[in-house]
Amino acid sequence: MLASSSSTAISLHPLANYNASATPSLNPSSLFFSSSYSYLSPLSFRLHSSKTHLRITPKKGLRVSCSTNEPLKVMISGAPASGKGTQCELIVQKFGLVHISTGDLLRAEVSSGTEIGNKAKEFMNSGRLVPDEIVTAMVTVRLSRQDAKEKGWLLDGYPRSFAQAQSLEELNIRPDIYIVLDVPDEILIDRCVGRRLDPVTGKIYHLKNFPPESEEIKARLVTRADDTEEKVKSRLEIYKQNAAAISSTYSSITNKIDGNRPKEIIFKDIDSLLSQLLKDKTAKSVKPVLQTENCLDQASSNEEKWRGIPTRLNNIPHSREIRNYFYDDVLQATQRAVNDGRTRLKVEINIPELNPEMDVYRIGTLMELVRVIALSFADDGKRVKVCVQGSMGEGALAGMPLQLAGTRKILEFMDWGNYGAMGTFIKIGSIGAKEVDEEDDMFILVAPQNAVGNCIIDDLRAMTDAAGKRPVILINPRLKDLPGSSGIMQTMGRDKRLEYAASFESCYFFRLLYYAGTQYPIMGAIRMTYPYDYELYKRVDEPSGKEKYVSLSTFKERPTIDEINDAFLGKPRNKDKKASGIWGFLSGVF
Repeated sequence: MLASSSSTAISLHPLANYNASATPSLNPSSLFFSSSYSYLSPLSFRLHSSKTHLRITPKKGLRVSCSTNEPLKVMISGAPASGKGTQCELIVQKFGLVHISTGDLLRAEVSSGTEIGNKAKEFMNSGRLVPDEIVTAMVTVRLSRQDAKEKGWLLDGYPRSFAQAQSLEELNIRPDIYIVLDVPDEILIDRCVGRRLDPVTGKIYHLKNFPPESEEIKARLVTRADDTEEKVKSRLEIYKQNAAAISSTYSSITNKIDGNRPKEIIFKDIDSLLSQLLKDKTAKSVKPVLQTENCLDQASSNEEKWRGIPTRLNNIPHSREIRNYFYDDVLQATQRAVNDGRTRLKVEINIPELNPEMDVYRIGTLMELVRVIALSFADDGKRVKVCVQGSMGEGALAGMPLQLAGTRKILEFMDWGNYGAMGTFIKIGSIGAKEVDEEDDMFILVAPQNAVGNCIIDDLRAMTDAAGKRPVILINPRLKDLPGSSGIMQTMGRDKRLEYAASFESCYFFRLLYYAGTQYPIMGAIRMTYPYDYELYKRVDEPSGKEKYVSLSTFKERPTIDEINDAFLGKPRNKDKKASGIWGFLSGVF
């Protein structure tokens, strides 16, 4: 707590020595807070809007009820290749709903070893379908969690049978709307059958909609095994049978959307439906009642909630909900970047369990993140190679960074599900050009980093050159030069190495902000998810003992330390501003 009567100078810096790539690495300038600022409560991590709310204490009598609005509950259905996955992603981005799919639930429950997961695993191991009651139990448990209750939910591709639909009805689980993406069979078949794979680059083409650039490329294209007309028609028939079985249950709330249009036009219709539905739900929740207690603070708090960002990030170990949030947040950003054709990407996420600078670092959390990303792309039919660097150096100087010791063994012994993904769609490899095979569609590199006296960048560059236009994703890379005993590493080719390291585009960035030299309390956070701007937030304590995060600013590029300090001080942004004092002098010298 800041208790002195005079202004107290504190220096703000992010965890792990924050450094914006566009500026030299300088110590941050001081921030000054008046003594009225005090830090009282345990940490909570939520995003709030920057609106200012007037505190009002109403008198007894007739007034408007301020009970919180009921969130949206949405089900969506669509045949294979209907574009359902894309629309789910857009819905989550716009409305912040919790996205729930049974495939993800099965993997999560089995991986976590829960009672439901163990029961499901018995059936999966014996080659039998998981019974409806087990799947429904998984869905019910997920829907009962606090995030789904607070933010609403988007149930993707479930229920798939009349029995499943009736089970949800009996449990009083019913959506506000049932969206069906309607695409003609011939279009769906054409979307699948017309797809072609370039085995050299890993790029996906479509003979009509996205033809190859040259005859040379066209000659080497191949058809994937699951893109034959026979298999596509079989999947369509199964979908139609399931859709017909549950149509009567949701007939009164069904909305068919023409899915044979550009994705932006399709989402415009969905956005209109959900926005109107949300407006109607809000109107119904506001009614005059006789009430004597003051609940305006509760409504204000709900309105300002940082949707989706977990709380208590300094509490270790993180809860399963916190981990799952970040896994999903990283995955969605990575998927958007890959779908937009980005091929050189990096993920930088420094929550305490994923920051090797802290003594609470957990390698298992990093491995889980890698598994989630790899399995998701594998589910889309991509062949993913997960790579961990091997020993560097020779003789007595051979070794590898301590952070990565044993990582490959952990990956090999992890539970990758019972779908046969490991060894077929997912393989484990090292870093280097020889690890790139023609069948690989993309590469996920686990925390590639330099060691004292040894540099991984040459092997990394050789690998990316061999990968060509196929995506290479770095998870928490640490590619700064480290000093060698001879000093050679810092001088020879340093500029080229740093230039190459900077060529990877950030698709996800998350970092907490602390007092300088401390890891408590959390002062704020910086977050970026592709293709959106960097967002800077400040944590503010409230008299009630709670806390909130207020949005300070957004930046097209990663903010510099001066920009962060100015935003915390409320200074207007000045792009031409130069660092002052000794830091300005040193910046000029460098």
